[in-house]
Amino acid sequence: MQIQLDTHTHTLASAHAYSTILENARVAADRGLSLLAITDHAPCMDDSTHLLHFVNYDVLDRVVYGVEMLYGVELDIMDYSGSVSMEAHLRRRMDICVASFHNIVFPPGSKAENTRAYLGAMEQSGVAIIGHPDDGRVPVDYEALVREAKRTGVLLELNNSSLRPGHFRVGARENATVFLSLCERYGVPIAVGSDAHFATAAGNLDLALELLEEVRFPAELVINTDPAALKQVLERRR
Repeated sequence: MQIQLDTHTHTLASAHAYSTILENARVAADRGLSLLAITDHAPCMDDSTHLLHFVNYDVLDRVVYGVEMLYGVELDIMDYSGSVSMEAHLRRRMDICVASFHNIVFPPGSKAENTRAYLGAMEQSGVAIIGHPDDGRVPVDYEALVREAKRTGVLLELNNSSLRPGHFRVGARENATVFLSLCERYGVPIAVGSDAHFATAAGNLDLALELLEEVRFPAELVINTDPAALKQVLERRR
């Protein structure tokens, strides 16, 4: 499988990350990627940055070290109706929006409540990817999640960081195996994201690729093999 892009990375604008845009892009270039997404945490996260950081993206180079750049945001899911942490007119300014549950911002509830929150987030304009839906601390009905992803065209993320041994997310490998099986059954594409918080992790999707190979997931359902396909998803989700 020829991976060409990474849909989920963080920089110093998320203060619990430790690298710059240039450092992430340099590593992505060294790994042979053609496209890299910068998706820092929206301001609702305590250690994120001001909204001005996101609305000023037009000052940034669109190609860095030969890598095409997408400048976006990782949104927080804020309630059980699926509201997200950036207004629609600002989301439209982003190249890419990932929406995720972060327990530090909004505590998860029951499986039914969390599922309703995810499905509601998929209805939000601009949301193209549901981030790390693998966390067992946020129980979810994966069948409902995958069926809604099919209907809305939102991508579900296979998060490489979640698969690291000892990571704080619970049961990620087992949960990812479940939703990958459902994605294959329903023909739902996925996005593989490094969730890099340090430059050396940018474009490193090794654990995710290992799992995809193990479960024999179809390469044609992995959006990371085709930048043009990702851009079509992003355009439809606007």
